[in-house]
Amino acid sequence: MVHERRHFVRVGFKAPAQLTTGHGTLDTQVLDVSLKGALVQLPDGAQVQQGTPCQLVMALSPTQEHVSMAAEVAHLDAGLAGLLCRSIDLDSVTHLRRLIELQLGDATLLERDLAELIAGHGGFAGSAGAADL
Repeated sequence: MVHERRHFVRVGFKAPAQLTTGHGTLDTQVLDVSLKGALVQLPDGAQVQQGTPCQLVMALSPTQEHVSMAAEVAHLDAGLAGLLCRSIDLDSVTHLRRLIELQLGDATLLERDLAELIAGHGGFAGSAGAADL
């Protein structure tokens, strides 16, 4: 029996994104997201290491709506990178919350995740309305 350590609901959501590290910007594909991070498909030959700080910008529509989060590469496996969200601005977390709510079809699961996120991290911090996760 596998023990699931994940505390936050993940939803499948495919979208193009840019992953920026200290070595440049990579065009990636988001495969799933949660309030605590994302799983992305890295391009062939990408040189990314576990623990690398990064910035993920995921387009939500052809307009200007997007989710932007400061993250860290938590794990790598067969061309996939699991990203752990370290901070996210208020607009992005609002868009992400709505996206997850629409994908889940069950607002109670999302509300539980939000309550856990706020309780575990003291809520939203910073003058710019960023949530440090």
